[in-house]
Amino acid sequence: MTIAPTAVAPTASAPANSRRWLALAVVMTAAFMDLVDVTIVNIAVPSIQRDTGASFSAVQWITGGYALAFALGLITGGRLGDIFGRKRLFLLGIAGFTVASALCGLSAGPDMLVASRVLQGVAGAMMVPQVLSIIHVTFPAEERGKVFGMYGAMVGLGAVAGPLLGALLTQWNIFGLEWRPIFLVNLPIGIVGLVLGSRFITESKSPNALRVDVVGTVLATLGLLLVLFPLTQGEQLGWPLWTFLSMIAGVVVFGLFVAFERNKTRKHGSPLVELSLFRIKSFAAGIGVQLVFGAATGIFFLIWTLYMQTGLGWETLQAGLTAVPFSLAVGAAAGMSVALLVPKFGRKVLQAGALVMTAGVLLYMLLAAEHGPGITTWEMIPALLVMGFGMGLIISPITDAILSEVPAEHSGSASGLISTVQQLGWAFGLGLVSVAFFGTVGKVSPDDPQRASIYSAAFGQGLWWVAGGLMLAFVLMFALPKKVKPAAQPAL
Repeated sequence: MTIAPTAVAPTASAPANSRRWLALAVVMTAAFMDLVDVTIVNIAVPSIQRDTGASFSAVQWITGGYALAFALGLITGGRLGDIFGRKRLFLLGIAGFTVASALCGLSAGPDMLVASRVLQGVAGAMMVPQVLSIIHVTFPAEERGKVFGMYGAMVGLGAVAGPLLGALLTQWNIFGLEWRPIFLVNLPIGIVGLVLGSRFITESKSPNALRVDVVGTVLATLGLLLVLFPLTQGEQLGWPLWTFLSMIAGVVVFGLFVAFERNKTRKHGSPLVELSLFRIKSFAAGIGVQLVFGAATGIFFLIWTLYMQTGLGWETLQAGLTAVPFSLAVGAAAGMSVALLVPKFGRKVLQAGALVMTAGVLLYMLLAAEHGPGITTWEMIPALLVMGFGMGLIISPITDAILSEVPAEHSGSASGLISTVQQLGWAFGLGLVSVAFFGTVGKVSPDDPQRASIYSAAFGQGLWWVAGGLMLAFVLMFALPKKVKPAAQPAL
């Protein structure tokens, strides 16, 4: 089975050093904006519910609709960048993301907000895949470890800034806009990124004549919708027969997708997914790690927010400040893992991260059960620090670990798949929240005297799902390379 090379135009050595790092700053800003957008929305969900009357199902679509649209469009967005130019798609994506953010902030109700979030996800899917590709064509292999370390630190900063900024903007109720400034804050960031990106990013595209795989895109999109839609709506509707038939049909469609992609590759076409990458054991296992890790974190962050604000009745600012120790631990461990630990201990660092994060989840369950509805921020901090440190050990080195045995000419396609599967995992996790959490709390009235206790019990139930996902990720990590080396540089 042959694969069309994903070689890129020679840009790694062409720009001067200062230009190269300025381009990195621009694409990092875009990735930061995307990350903040996810975390900032989670913290404002209860405020959105109160202001718009959104149901639990609408809440899932406000968060999950973005993740799903983002995941569905990532591979196509990456392919469009290969064909039409990565800089061009990056700038188009950041412009669309900025416009969609404005529409989110101006939404008149939950339906418009969900639609605007889906549009935001589509724009993000054009923007974000270009980030890794631009980094790959701009930095040589020896510098990429440092760049991914910076990326990990940026993830930690985004994790801190998102909940805290969301809490402050919601709590301050600027001009009586309630939660809306959490989206409007993207406007100045997007405009600055658009201006600087047009100036400092160097254009690159595939030298091969690639085409968009329309049939593959339709099959992949249909398969995911057939699985994720019933997961999101099933609990609310009482799990009618069609929800199970839909999920079975989704699996069948995925089978058709794989068969079509294989046939397209044999005919030397331009497949949406380079299936031969899955022959590389470390890559296939790494994709599995991304999927289950994304699902586990997707479940945790949504139920955690609802547990603190809707269940325990905390103010938005208190919930946002409670997230700070977790985020600081993520940032500290992310920088340490790439710079100090991974070069010495390899994949053991990632496995240690999964075990440490699982220990933090179990500790959180014990603390929540012991203190019940009267739990305070201070009593949560030990578990959050452990969880955050474990997560930080994983998020920075995981990309290099998955790509380290992928041939240089396939690294662009592989990078796109990594980002896609990460977001798919997040979308699956948000879909599973119906089973892991909303099934217990969905019928609790606001004035129920047992409300806090019921939410606490549901939170503990949801944490079992998180712990299970992390342990599955730990097992899959055994297939990653023992030594994590910088991913191969695409051929120039």
